[in-house]
Amino acid sequence: MQNFKHKKHLFFDLDHTLWDFDKNSAFAFEAIFKERDFNISLDDFLKIYIPRNQHYWKLYQVNQISHEDLRYFRLKDVFDALQFKVSDAIIHEISEDYINYLPNNNHLFEGAIELLDYLQPKYKLHIITNGFASVQTKKIVNANLDSYFETITNSEMAGVKKPHPTIFDFALSLANASKEESLMIGDSFEADIIGAQEAGIEAIFFNEQNIEVENQVYQIKHLLDLKNIL
Repeated sequence: MQNFKHKKHLFFDLDHTLWDFDKNSAFAFEAIFKERDFNISLDDFLKIYIPRNQHYWKLYQVNQISHEDLRYFRLKDVFDALQFKVSDAIIHEISEDYINYLPNNNHLFEGAIELLDYLQPKYKLHIITNGFASVQTKKIVNANLDSYFETITNSEMAGVKKPHPTIFDFALSLANASKEESLMIGDSFEADIIGAQEAGIEAIFFNEQNIEVENQVYQIKHLLDLKNIL
């Protein structure tokens, strides 16, 4: 079993790694649909929304779309697929409501707090996230995660998004950490793992969904698996 105990700085992704984005997203949409009295199945909506959101985030990460397009089209696509008629104006309103509602629910992945309690005395902990700064800050504070992390790097601060190496260099500089003593942990193989590796940082893939990947990289299925190697 690979051992990373020599590392001094651990960099975590936030959404889909510590913060349970899909569960919290579902609660946000449930509140929005109830408030607007939408006769729409939340399950049917989410089955389409989750992969469409991931699709547009991948485009956003490599600067192929703006964050405005991300917020609009991930909703537009779902309503169109469900043949649920809603105006562009309402889609934009729902997009804003969603961003405001999202940080109000702060379910974390199982074992997240236990893991952070275990790691904090041993390592310096940090976050690198592509999420929007104001939203991510609310998530971190509302989920009581802020006391665990010494630095938080977001893409707005760095001027680029993961997997661009500059965001990793920015995070290392902010943390006063070297590449050799640092480790990235995240759920996005492209953004977190390939991005970190190309920046010269070792990485661990939080592969909860059991995605097949070609590259050889250390993988975990549950956050508490990290206690075996850290």
